[in-house]
Amino acid sequence: MPSNPPAPGSRLPLLHPDSLSPAQRLLYEEITGGPRSDGPQLFALTDTEGRLNGPFNAMLFSPRLGRDLQALGAAIRYRTDLSPRVRETAVLVVAALWDSDFERYAHEPLARGAGLTEADVRALREGSDPGFTDPYERAAWSATRALANPSEPLDDDWYAAARTALGEATLFELSTLVGYYATLALQLRLFRVPVKESRP
Repeated sequence: MPSNPPAPGSRLPLLHPDSLSPAQRLLYEEITGGPRSDGPQLFALTDTEGRLNGPFNAMLFSPRLGRDLQALGAAIRYRTDLSPRVRETAVLVVAALWDSDFERYAHEPLARGAGLTEADVRALREGSDPGFTDPYERAAWSATRALANPSEPLDDDWYAAARTALGEATLFELSTLVGYYATLALQLRLFRVPVKESRP
């Protein structure tokens, strides 16, 4: 049986695929064989020994809940009506507010691939206004900043303006995205998950 040492600086052991329980193995296969594994990967889902990178290794420690959490993430990424530009903008807003190195590492390349400029990415990293000129994208950026900030009142005037600009479906999808990526940012911080410098 292979050992499961933690990554340097991490608080969790990196679970080798040969050491997984049946429930952990099912989750592992859903992550590595699901939609995240299709197409180009801008960060590797596993290391050279097949151990999961990023937030996914932690999910193996509670595989029943981990399955639902990873399924929610897959739904947010692949089954919403958010455009890739809006989705990746929103993720980077959360990453900035939580100061999540891994989320920036994983999603800045996706944002560039979705058409955000280097200046856009830099502004989002710094938590400043990227200056979007498209009204819908600007409204989505602004709404995400409010949704991700617990001190924002989200009062009736704010809601009416956001609903007019974006619609209820987009507000539901954005608020779900914010909650999911805030959860990941918390877990990444809690378990001190390191950023992987190598890309596939």
